[in-house]
Amino acid sequence: MNRRHVIWGILGLAALSASGFGAWIATLPPATAAEPPPVPPQEAEAMLRSLAPPRERPLIAIPGLNDATETTDYLMPAGILRRADVAEVWMLATGPGPVRLYPALIVEPDATIAAFDAAHPEGADYVIVPAMRRDDDPAVLGWLRDQAAKGARIIGICAGAKVVAAAGLLDGRRATTHWYSLGQMLRRHPTIEHVADRRMVSDGGVTTTTGITASMPMMLTLIEAIAGRPKAGAVARDLGVPRWDARHASGAFRMTRPFALTVLANRLAFWKREELGLRLDPGMDEVSLALVADAWSRTFRARVTTCAVAGAVESRNGLRILADRPGTDWPEDRRLPACPDCKPAGALDHALARIAARYGARTADIVAMQLEYPMTG
Repeated sequence: MNRRHVIWGILGLAALSASGFGAWIATLPPATAAEPPPVPPQEAEAMLRSLAPPRERPLIAIPGLNDATETTDYLMPAGILRRADVAEVWMLATGPGPVRLYPALIVEPDATIAAFDAAHPEGADYVIVPAMRRDDDPAVLGWLRDQAAKGARIIGICAGAKVVAAAGLLDGRRATTHWYSLGQMLRRHPTIEHVADRRMVSDGGVTTTTGITASMPMMLTLIEAIAGRPKAGAVARDLGVPRWDARHASGAFRMTRPFALTVLANRLAFWKREELGLRLDPGMDEVSLALVADAWSRTFRARVTTCAVAGAVESRNGLRILADRPGTDWPEDRRLPACPDCKPAGALDHALARIAARYGARTADIVAMQLEYPMTG
């Protein structure tokens, strides 16, 4: 076969692929919109009862894979729960060394799961499971089964529900998960009953949530279950959260034509990609940090690189964040804009507004869709 035939063959395959992609794009809806239905009071009360603590100050464990754990899912629960100071919170890793989060940030865990087991052979009261790139890690799955058998309440954050399902803990239960992962989870585990239009779903000893940003209302609900509504309300005001119930409009989050086309355009425009610097400062709020780093990293236009004077900084609530680079000398036009007056929940709205200004409203929309965040503006 000569060179001309090879070239024509490649062009033919490209044309067929483009034709197939175009046909798929044509099947997608142009946009989505939905209103969240109300949650009956008795359902909210049942959720709180299901999360009731076995003791006054419970033990909470948040496991992560060292190389493949979602940024906000891992950091936000720890940041909110330690801010509330209603429980003992351990951030764990499957093995020694830091946890490299995706799409950004590196964190030093408190211990490995083996060290936690040695310190607490009776197990945790709650285990909060973040999304992980690998749902079948044997160390994670075996540890989750063991913790559940010891009586731990399992809480799957976002696509962390897939990890919980892979451990066999969602078989025959009602559940939810991130809109993008839902179909795959139900195909792999057909006995799961999906519950739509809920940010949080509890069944038996397992609670699941939908969306990366769902960890905020989920943690406030857990705080309410542990320490009462006044305490949860105080933490919510500190975070800048007006409400934290289970209301959610599932129909507003799905694959759409604008979403697919914007992701494709941003991926193809490789010459427009840039590296943005995010300065780490001692005492910084870890919830704001997670939301900002996560949001900008999901634009398909930017890579977030952290920098600090020291190699590691300790956040407001004792999380140790490792910098990608030493020093803070970063070009001003490529520094992530700070929002010093923002409350943590407002940091995401601030980031989305800046993303829209820098890359366009459609890019801000795809970020909100990935985070399953109901934008109000």
